[in-house]
Amino acid sequence: MNRIAVILPALNEEVSIGSIVLQTKRYADRVIVVDDGSSDCTAVIAEMAGAEVIRHPENRGKGSALKTGFDCLNGEQVVVTIDTDGQHNPSEIPKLVDPILKGEADMVNGSRYINGNKKDTPLYRRAGQVVLDHATRLNCGLNITDSQSGFRAFAADKRSVFRFRQSGLAIESEMLSDAANAGLRIKEVEIGVRYDVDGSSENPVAHGIRVLATILHDMELNRPLFYFTAPGIIMSSIGIVMGLDFLRAFYHGGSLQFGPTLLMILMTLVGSFMAFTGIILHSISKMIREVKLKPPSPSTCLSRKREPDKYDAVPNTTLKGPDFVGD
Repeated sequence: MNRIAVILPALNEEVSIGSIVLQTKRYADRVIVVDDGSSDCTAVIAEMAGAEVIRHPENRGKGSALKTGFDCLNGEQVVVTIDTDGQHNPSEIPKLVDPILKGEADMVNGSRYINGNKKDTPLYRRAGQVVLDHATRLNCGLNITDSQSGFRAFAADKRSVFRFRQSGLAIESEMLSDAANAGLRIKEVEIGVRYDVDGSSENPVAHGIRVLATILHDMELNRPLFYFTAPGIIMSSIGIVMGLDFLRAFYHGGSLQFGPTLLMILMTLVGSFMAFTGIILHSISKMIREVKLKPPSPSTCLSRKREPDKYDAVPNTTLKGPDFVGD
């Protein structure tokens, strides 16, 4: 039985894909390259290097490529995902899969910053990653130091918890959110990274904004207290403070101005509505999570049994000629 499968999502990576596949085969029983609509020779080179290649006829995004790879798993114990731009070193695969093979974790996240390393990360890139890391922590409740890492390992029998709703690069944060909601044991290990090779061709600012928007959208149900209640309390508090200031001025003979008074009422009402909405959604999401994680009890299954009626099939019985009517 294959123990380790590695999924390599690739888009126009003909320069690096051959060496990545050859290095990966040293540490994996199965290497799957998902060619996500490349216009170069990525798929051909990957096949020549000995990988199983699955082709998307058009570019669908990294999330879709990972979903395709996960759907192809067949009895493996561990699945590893690696970016194919050459920034990650396949020789570190054993480091990621070891906690899963030992039964210590269900998901292992390769982190460039777990020990405060990688000071050579470009400043603009690191600043964006810090923002995304904090947003992901709020959304998932996980103390993750590198939320955008593309080098990860998963217990293959836990793959059903991942939704793969995000087709693009926001898949990294979504998978962490799914793993946290499913109660998976998540561990981080230190990995290296190279910045002297071409990374993502996408604009890092646009990419960061899109990922952040996705995290905030996902936070609506995952963390409604942060998304609705906290801003609502702040807004209503400002409204209340404004109202008290207006009352003080009115008490000393001043007059109430229509615009600021209307703004105060609006902020108080909207803030209160948001705060209560967050509390209600928090209760609903907690109930949904408990229902998903709680298996049905034997008494519940027994209570669903009914008495057999005349239309029920009789086991181990064969109807013969005289039993048929209408011949």
